[in-house]
Amino acid sequence: MDAVALLLADSRFPGGGHIHSGGLEEVVARKLVTAERDLPAFLHGRLWTAGLLAASFAAASAHAVRRGVHSGHWLRLDAELDARTPSPAQREASRAQGRGTARAGRIAWPAVAELLAVTPRPHHPIITGALAGAGGSEPRAAALVLAYLAISGPASAAVRLLGFDPLTVNAMVAGLGPDVESVADEAARCAGADPAELPAPNAPGLDLIAEAQLRRHKEEVRLFAS
Repeated sequence: MDAVALLLADSRFPGGGHIHSGGLEEVVARKLVTAERDLPAFLHGRLWTAGLLAASFAAASAHAVRRGVHSGHWLRLDAELDARTPSPAQREASRAQGRGTARAGRIAWPAVAELLAVTPRPHHPIITGALAGAGGSEPRAAALVLAYLAISGPASAAVRLLGFDPLTVNAMVAGLGPDVESVADEAARCAGADPAELPAPNAPGLDLIAEAQLRRHKEEVRLFAS
């Protein structure tokens, strides 16, 4: 992973990722995760579904910006990721985080201007991949960023929501390192594919959880937006 990818994966990057739990807040509310032993399975499942989807589109986006695609390609990537995100709540969360990431990154990497001209509220994986590519990162590095964020966000949320030992949780994330690498490898292999041919892993459970989280967020104070 290069310096640009490290910056984008850093929890201190001001893209607004700290307000998203990746569905963990609702999972905790339903008592599906109550102890530290429950967390690894959730993180593993999320990595190979939502994480693989995000990593694939980040890799494709990095590949696209590096070869200077026209605006129509960005619209196709946006539409294809929309089609693979059946939950309106998930789509809104992705675009909200994407907007924050764009605001934080467009000054450093102005090459994403064409993408933002046609998709002012881009999906988070697409803008993050584009920023990585604009900064010189290879598609696999962009995929690695999104694969890592797919588990590091929920892991951090677990510490805040349940008071888990941060050292133990960090060890769980480290233990998933080989899976993160495998997800990045799989995503990078299809970086240059037609947008319609990109992977479409699904996780109906995460979609339902996202919708429930949104309903609860309207009814009561929640710590996370998603």
